[in-house]
Amino acid sequence: MHILFIIPLFLISLVPLVSWSESMDDLVLQDGLFYMRASDTPFTGELDDRRTKGSIKNGKQEGAWVAYWPNGALSSKGNYSKGKQEGAWVYHFDNGRLWSEENWKNGKQEGVWHTYWDNGKLRSKGNYINGKQDGAWVSYWKDGEVSEWETGIFKDGVRIGD
Repeated sequence: MHILFIIPLFLISLVPLVSWSESMDDLVLQDGLFYMRASDTPFTGELDDRRTKGSIKNGKQEGAWVAYWPNGALSSKGNYSKGKQEGAWVYHFDNGRLWSEENWKNGKQEGVWHTYWDNGKLRSKGNYINGKQDGAWVSYWKDGEVSEWETGIFKDGVRIGD
């Protein structure tokens, strides 16, 4: 009786497991679209490996995405819509500290941005409109002092005034 139970288990163990997701190593980027290697059809499916988790639809990144550093620490987290970054994104240094808090709209920088030094101190803060710096931007040295060299008022990505 036990042999009837063991034989099917043994046979099942010989069948390779189906992979329900791919890794970035399985894909190539060509003309802005992701393809499986040796395929001419844009990829649709899930990516889930130790470095990247997300979805691709018709060759374009879609929905929630998470990326990790080789040491397992969070690298970035945000959303894509039709292959373009959308909404709030965060990026981290490989030591886990926050590197950047960003906002995107239709693949362009939009709204408030903050960047940080690897010691955790604020590096810069400002605003983007349609992918260009706009309004007051303040930059700081690693010790926290204001950097007059990079601080100023911007319009359409161009610094205005002194």
